[in-house]
Amino acid sequence: MADKAVSVASKPVMRNLLHSNIKKNIIIALSLAGFCGFTFKQVVGNERKRKYAEFYRTYDAEKEFEEMRKKGLFQSC
Repeated sequence: MADKAVSVASKPVMRNLLHSNIKKNIIIALSLAGFCGFTFKQVVGNERKRKYAEFYRTYDAEKEFEEMRKKGLFQSC
């Protein structure tokens, strides 16, 4: 009964261990970088694009020029 309880431990994999770990880590790093890039674009980029579009839709350059001229910011006008 004691013979059946004892098992032989398998040898650890030492050949190409660094190569397999590096490959696994590169795959994880690239997928996380892609996910973070896509998330940043969706959260920050699209919101920034929307705000710029709203600003230029309602921007009046002539009104802005007249306000700056009244404040005396231009020497030639």
